[in-house]
Amino acid sequence: MKRVLFAAVLGLGLAAPAFADLALATSKNCMSCHAVDRKVLGPSFKDIATKYKDDKGAVDTLATKIVKGGSGVWGPVPMPANNQVSEADAKKLATWVLATPR
Repeated sequence: MKRVLFAAVLGLGLAAPAFADLALATSKNCMSCHAVDRKVLGPSFKDIATKYKDDKGAVDTLATKIVKGGSGVWGPVPMPANNQVSEADAKKLATWVLATPR
């Protein structure tokens, strides 16, 4: 019984950050142009995670794109700058996106 309870508590602890980052992504309006598993206006988070899976500097690259915007990587529609997103939140979002299961 103790093992089952420990596993349940551990499982909840591991799931909580994912919910927190989805909430952060929603609060920063990321979900207006992106979705976890399908293209909206921008690429899905799964596609982003796949594209950058072997890039050691991907967190910093994506965090910069989140704050400053970018263009040309995913087609002609530019990603606007998101000045309301702090560097710390941008890195948290980038880390979460890169951890999206492919």
